[in-house]
Amino acid sequence: MEHLPIDKSKNPESIRLFRSDFLEFFTHISPVTIVVIWTPIAVFLLYRAVQVAALWTILAAFFLGLFLWTLAEYTLHRFLFHYQAKSERAKRIFFLFHGVHHAQPQDKTRLVMPLPVSIPLALVFYGLFHLVFAVLLRAPTWVAPLTAGFMVGYLIYDLTHYATHHFPMRSGYAKYLKRYHMAHHYKDPNTRFGVSSPLWDWIFGTMGD
Repeated sequence: MEHLPIDKSKNPESIRLFRSDFLEFFTHISPVTIVVIWTPIAVFLLYRAVQVAALWTILAAFFLGLFLWTLAEYTLHRFLFHYQAKSERAKRIFFLFHGVHHAQPQDKTRLVMPLPVSIPLALVFYGLFHLVFAVLLRAPTWVAPLTAGFMVGYLIYDLTHYATHHFPMRSGYAKYLKRYHMAHHYKDPNTRFGVSSPLWDWIFGTMGD
């Protein structure tokens, strides 16, 4: 993905992605929506875990889920969202779910992951966790708290992403994250893929100059 933000003065309105008003509706989302949708699910998973698992298991699995999210965040952002598509059709598809954000990074309704993307991804990751922990490792009590931790990690990521674009974040680690992510948008979109943490950029050498 090569493009930097377009001149907002020349195109102040949100880029329209679909002719259909119905489809276009689902490309816009408020950060309040993801909190309302995913927080109860994470709480329910923790409630289920309390019924069947020891406290140490719940804590270990939850924090493992948080940690795994940081890796998923980096991997998805670098290798999926910034995939260098060859065909025009593929380029169009990748523009729909991430390129548009780079074209208009301050568009408030396109800063968190839309539900048509996040819900299928959540199901994929839940299925993967079930396969690995419940089937292969025979530790089914880890699945619910680990998934809850993963979801909380996702919420932290998406809300941090929104904040870096629209909150002042003038001090401490918050200021660092804001500057780090703005460099991804306005300096080099092919580095600094971490949003909630630069950990994996540091490990894989993509922190930029």
